[in-house]
Amino acid sequence: MDMITLNEAQKKSRRGRNIALGVVLFALVVGFYVVTLVKFSGGMVN
Repeated sequence: MDMITLNEAQKKSRRGRNIALGVVLFALVVGFYVVTLVKFSGGMVN
């Protein structure tokens, strides 16, 4: 199997996309957590 070698610009671009994807996934998890807390706390009050 042939290995693909990336140049520095491609490595930097890939790292930037990976970091951005990680931030988006983290924000999504936090959003679901907050929505869940709000739904459960709202159900307990009433």
